[in-house]
Amino acid sequence: MELNLLIGYLFATLVGITLGLIGSGGSILSVPILVYILGIEPILATAYSLFIVGTTALFGGIQKAKQKLVDFQMVILFGVPTILSVFITRRIIVPKLPEIIFSTSFFTMHKSVFIMIVFAVVMILASIRMIRPIRIEIQETNTKLNYSKIILQGILIGLVAGFVGAGGGFLIIPALLFLAKTPMKKAVGTSLFIVAAQSLIGFLGDLRSDQTLGWNLLLTFTICSIIGVFIGSFLSKKITGDKLKTGFGWFVLFMGVYIILKELFLK
Repeated sequence: MELNLLIGYLFATLVGITLGLIGSGGSILSVPILVYILGIEPILATAYSLFIVGTTALFGGIQKAKQKLVDFQMVILFGVPTILSVFITRRIIVPKLPEIIFSTSFFTMHKSVFIMIVFAVVMILASIRMIRPIRIEIQETNTKLNYSKIILQGILIGLVAGFVGAGGGFLIIPALLFLAKTPMKKAVGTSLFIVAAQSLIGFLGDLRSDQTLGWNLLLTFTICSIIGVFIGSFLSKKITGDKLKTGFGWFVLFMGVYIILKELFLK
């Protein structure tokens, strides 16, 4: 096995561990791994990421469901608009983007570079949310939910997730906490099911007759990631979530800045 493949599969396990530990962050790792270690073209890497993160999150979600930590009403209410938005983004919006986004006399922004830059910006914003988490106490009450806000938030998250090939867990969990008044542990489990559904359906939106997928690489990466989910779930009983999320946030911030520098200045 080539060294890059071995390293890539080892990092794939880290993708699963991250999902198992904090319920988000898998796609933040998977896209850079696919692009920079395994040499996958960025647009195809975002499609691969949707499959990998979706399948891995599904296994994690099933584990949470067995522990009664999934609100299936919220999976439907929040998930349906998110899923539709992801599918439309992958099927219509991304393919319609021109190969050259804009060009000047000294710089040309290609579609693949543009997607990586947007992804890096999402990484940086997510890292800030992880480094400085908003601490709130969610009480299970009969407070009336704002359904229109929940649906709108789902559509917006779907647009972002579909465009950059992210599961969107780092966006979904705060939305469940603040808009749906979901307790934190249930928010993580519910998020995994939403991420799984939207990612896998978004991946279906990418399937075209003129596209060749490397199924051997994709399935091996996914299996390694699923193994990581079980490791992450085990470690979650022994590691403080807040410390882990803060440390991971700094790592994501570094990666986001690195991607911007690499794509704009180091090529």
